[in-house]
Amino acid sequence: MRAFLRFSALVLLASPAFAAFAAPPAPVTSAGNAAPPVAHPQVKLHTSMGDIVIELFPDKAPKTVANFLQYVRDGFYDGTVFHRVIPMFLVQGGLYTRQLTPKRTRPPIPNEANNGLSNLRGTVAAARGPDPDSATAQFFFNIVDNPRLDYVGNQSGMTWGYAVFGKVVEGMDVVDKIDNLPTGPQGPFIGDVPRPLPVIESAAVIGEAAQPAAEPVSPTAGQVPFAPETKKQKKKTAASATASSTH
Repeated sequence: MRAFLRFSALVLLASPAFAAFAAPPAPVTSAGNAAPPVAHPQVKLHTSMGDIVIELFPDKAPKTVANFLQYVRDGFYDGTVFHRVIPMFLVQGGLYTRQLTPKRTRPPIPNEANNGLSNLRGTVAAARGPDPDSATAQFFFNIVDNPRLDYVGNQSGMTWGYAVFGKVVEGMDVVDKIDNLPTGPQGPFIGDVPRPLPVIESAAVIGEAAQPAAEPVSPTAGQVPFAPETKKQKKKTAASATASSTH
């Protein structure tokens, strides 16, 4: 019931902005020939619950894709967990270790939500905080169509939406299994933590050799998609005085 109320409340916060995944016409060069399509890299997440393959869209979200690929190539995601599950809404991860401590991240990136892609089932989007340009390493899978998370306008963090930068092409059944795990409080979180914690054991760009892990350069903490808090959660949040994240 808590997850349903949280999901329903989001409908009231932004008007839906629907978009299709149909490919736009290929750009035409000055010579009149169609430019070659941009290659779509794929990343395999080998998790404790099975493998997930994500196709990325560098032609639609170049900065977000480049950022995600850098984290993958640095080995950043290896050993991180999916720490947040809201049934029939989203599955989120990419920052916390098995002990639910955040890792050091690279600097945040600009928000590319205004790219014509919608938060439909199976898509992957960059998680962020109230600031539209605060996304770092965290990402989430849309479990259902969530057009209410799409770009509406640049008036505020709410209307900016969340940038879709890829989609699941293999292993959506694994994502669904994670979505069906029981959840509860654990570590610094007052709820939504799946049990047992699904671990990303390794992440790799398909077709590329693994590279040595690099030390991230900025201690910026990632944020999460906004979801309204209940009165009970607000009291706990105020008591803990944690202003660095929404959950």
